[in-house]
Amino acid sequence: MLKPLSDALAERGYETLTDVQTAVTAPELVDADLLVSAQTGSGKTVGFGLAIAPTLLGEAEHFDRAEAPLSLVIAPTRELAMQVARELGWLYGKAGARIATCIGGMDARNERRALERGAHIVVGTPGRLRDHITRGALDLTAIRAIVLDEADEMLDLGFREDLEFMLGEAPEERRTLLFSATVSKSIAQIAQTYQRDAVRISTISEKAQHTDISYQVIQCAPRDSEHAIINMLRYHDAETAIVFANTRAAVARLTARFSNRGFSVVSLSGELSQDERSHALQALRDGRARVCVATDVAARGIDLPKLDLVIHADLPTNTEGLLHRSGRTGRAGRKGISALIAPDNISKKAMRLLRWAKIEAEWTYAPTAEDILELDEKRLMDDPAWQEEITDGEKAFAAKMLETYSAEQIAAACLRLYRAGLSAPEELNAHTAQRPQDPRAAFGPSKWVSLSVGRQQNAEPRWLLPLLCRAGGLEKAQIGKIRMEDTETFVELQESAAGGFIDRIGNGGVLEDDITVTALEGAPAFSKERRSPAGRPQKSGPKGKRNFDKPRGNTSSAEYLEEREKPSFDKKPAGKKPYEKKPYEKKPRKERDDATHAPAKPRKPRHGAEGGKPKAKYDKPGKPGGKFAKKPHRKGGKPPQKGGDATPRRKG
Repeated sequence: MLKPLSDALAERGYETLTDVQTAVTAPELVDADLLVSAQTGSGKTVGFGLAIAPTLLGEAEHFDRAEAPLSLVIAPTRELAMQVARELGWLYGKAGARIATCIGGMDARNERRALERGAHIVVGTPGRLRDHITRGALDLTAIRAIVLDEADEMLDLGFREDLEFMLGEAPEERRTLLFSATVSKSIAQIAQTYQRDAVRISTISEKAQHTDISYQVIQCAPRDSEHAIINMLRYHDAETAIVFANTRAAVARLTARFSNRGFSVVSLSGELSQDERSHALQALRDGRARVCVATDVAARGIDLPKLDLVIHADLPTNTEGLLHRSGRTGRAGRKGISALIAPDNISKKAMRLLRWAKIEAEWTYAPTAEDILELDEKRLMDDPAWQEEITDGEKAFAAKMLETYSAEQIAAACLRLYRAGLSAPEELNAHTAQRPQDPRAAFGPSKWVSLSVGRQQNAEPRWLLPLLCRAGGLEKAQIGKIRMEDTETFVELQESAAGGFIDRIGNGGVLEDDITVTALEGAPAFSKERRSPAGRPQKSGPKGKRNFDKPRGNTSSAEYLEEREKPSFDKKPAGKKPYEKKPYEKKPRKERDDATHAPAKPRKPRHGAEGGKPKAKYDKPGKPGGKFAKKPHRKGGKPPQKGGDATPRRKG
């Protein structure tokens, strides 16, 4: 590692590098293109800053005079781009790097002036960067490295065309570092097209996500959702907290609600201007605000100091949203809490979301008002001010207080003054709902049995299930999966009920109608074909549709199509004459005989033209005393109509 960069890391308190930083700075990857997957909060910005340093500086420890940019860093959102610029600023500060930003919503004229003065590294958003390139303000001829940060998010936001344009304009011998939380098919296509033998690096653990984050599911009544959020903010009293909502309207409502309750709150959503968003983030960093209500625009890349609490007022739409929202806390070794507000009507949805994300969460209830008031007393008693040395002035004031008030009055006033600057907790409705049970986890240990009937015998779970319950003395809850094959059916039974079932039927015994039961050792080997919930096979064609031409037996599709009688369209019903399509014959054009053809009538003159009719009856000149003559206007009568010599009177 270059000395200026190692010195900058030491000043920032970096003792060891994170996993992703260690992986991308390996000596053998100095000149390689990288495709990196790492969980949020793992230090990716510093990681790619260290990775491209040898490419930009070589053996030197200081940059030369800034001219055309040497590196281009592309980020999906404005906030993330500005944060990347700040991180690279202190990392390359001792090396004399000049960093320019090209961010949508900012003054483009100032950005062009900065590019004209020269820059070593340019950080920006895709749309603004492409605009500067097409206008000739940003020169990519000297680019040595391009970094795509949060590439999956940029593709989701519709920036694929802009990314391909910039990657196509940059020199071919450059390095390309692509950082993405997930490597989807579109990400793989970009890597294959614009990277040269990219090295795949992944530091995401498959067993656990975000070990520094404690996940909680807060159960409450549906009408107590916002009250639960207020009590969570009061109970944890975090220096910085983010409350995520799914819509701008929800952000505006929660911001107003929290502001009325005395919280120092700011909002962050796409409808705000760039200046408003920058001021909101700066207020959180300075401590002037402690709560931020935001949409998913703040879910990626934003690093806020001392962010200890993330609350999901609305459940995220997918697991990636959950991980990225929660990743705002628990960064760089700090501990944090991610709390999902799950009213009873969406508690099962929260359970599925956590299961898909492979996250173990604690299911609990929102803190009550009594819990919060009790915690206020404890915090007051544990305040460091009690241990500080008392000055002479404070002693005199204490003596005066004791002369005027009793010790009990002074203690009560002290508690009231402490709570005066805090929001009052909310009274929640009594809630005793239990955590929803995961049907997979609730079934427990199991054993399998085989039935000597399958799809070829038209077996179906809907009549096998009551048969098992009736003949084997089972309950529906004791029967798990029913997997049907061509000639047999596998049934999963609870381990506690399997022994009694076999004792009653007997291993190899007859269940009903010559259907025999066989106990299996371990789980059976199923066929690989995809099945419907009813146990039937679903063969997929090129567009995912079922192939109805294939029979449900062991006959292949080709054999079945050969044996099947094809419909004949030549046979016609008896008694009807087959339809014969006559060829189209173009009729010959009739010859025109000028001698017998009547001459065309002359056209009549247009209305209003000379010799034609007047345009309207009122265009005729009026005769004195005639029909169209001007009549005097009587008071209270009808005003004269337009046309002729009559002119309407002006109102008023």
